[in-house]
Amino acid sequence: MDMSPNFNMTQLQVIRRIARMLPILAVLIAGLASVAGCRTAKPVFDEKVALGTNAPGTGLANFVPAGGTNRIKPEWLKPSAEPFRLGPGDRIEIEIMGSAGTRSMTFVCPDGKIYYDLLPGLEAWGLTIAELKQLLERELSAFYKRPRIAVNLRGVESKCVWALGRLNKPGLLPLAQPMTVIEAVSQAGGLYASQQGGTTEELADLSHSFLIRNGEMLPVDFQSLIRHGDTSQNVYLQADDFIYIPSSLSKEIYVLGAVNKPCMVGYTENITLLSAIARALGPQPQAHLSQIAIVRGSLAQPKISVVDFKAILIGKSPDVRLSPRDIVYVPLSPYRTLERYTKMITDSFVRTVAANEGGHAGATSFSGIGVSNPIQ
Repeated sequence: MDMSPNFNMTQLQVIRRIARMLPILAVLIAGLASVAGCRTAKPVFDEKVALGTNAPGTGLANFVPAGGTNRIKPEWLKPSAEPFRLGPGDRIEIEIMGSAGTRSMTFVCPDGKIYYDLLPGLEAWGLTIAELKQLLERELSAFYKRPRIAVNLRGVESKCVWALGRLNKPGLLPLAQPMTVIEAVSQAGGLYASQQGGTTEELADLSHSFLIRNGEMLPVDFQSLIRHGDTSQNVYLQADDFIYIPSSLSKEIYVLGAVNKPCMVGYTENITLLSAIARALGPQPQAHLSQIAIVRGSLAQPKISVVDFKAILIGKSPDVRLSPRDIVYVPLSPYRTLERYTKMITDSFVRTVAANEGGHAGATSFSGIGVSNPIQ
């Protein structure tokens, strides 16, 4: 007799996925609150003036490598030795061997329990399959003589990884066994491509793809891994890891940090640092304008330029032309080292993108935080 409660698993899954995004959202909200503030201060710049008067004679920033950010830890390249442990939503098949009609499909309910045969709810959350088998045999011995129980895992919902962006089948991937980045991309259908003029055009931007774990970007070089087969980048994934493959058609510039409205700015040929910050409604009053950063290039090996924005404002230095996918960051305080400054900027960027993409995937009514990043 199956005593499982009647839950709507589709609604349950959506609720659980949104709940899982809350730690990322909380980190992001806290970061944006401390960096950009919640003020509605009057914009510092007149955008039309900025765009009209600073395009001619723009200068070029001096970009330098930001240090060895692509450092893969050896333990990331090894599968976890920890056995799979059950959690809410996992589907299991149970049968009392030798007893006809006892095979039943059930799942770990939101309360962490399973319901099977004549038993009351048994705590299954956190148990391995072997431990659950022993528990069932012990509890069912009150109703059957020396029962032998078969337990099989038929579906995983409690442990998943996110794989979103320019993939053929983006979404949540169950993590029932060890899985690498390459395996996750493969399970998500591979990189998305389109047929244009009789040729195949790949629409995935590997140089700006990223993997987030516990709110931080792991320094995986997707270009080296997928394009060149560099297995030293093929890390094993953990539950709730977040992979994002952006569109190669995207050319937006991201303005983050202590500005009145962190946002994406559409790229144009003559866009400059001044006009991009004007689009973000200017810096906050407490912003540290003498060390505004522009981060450019691959997220695994970024380059950074630190610009004295005060000098640009008073005409002592020329404005700086920007390139597609540049990240402009307005700080609140001076940086100590370029490497740490760059890492803080890239982590802020990927958390922003992940929070928005994950939020939109989990709930269509999600309105976005800071900067939205629609797939093109």
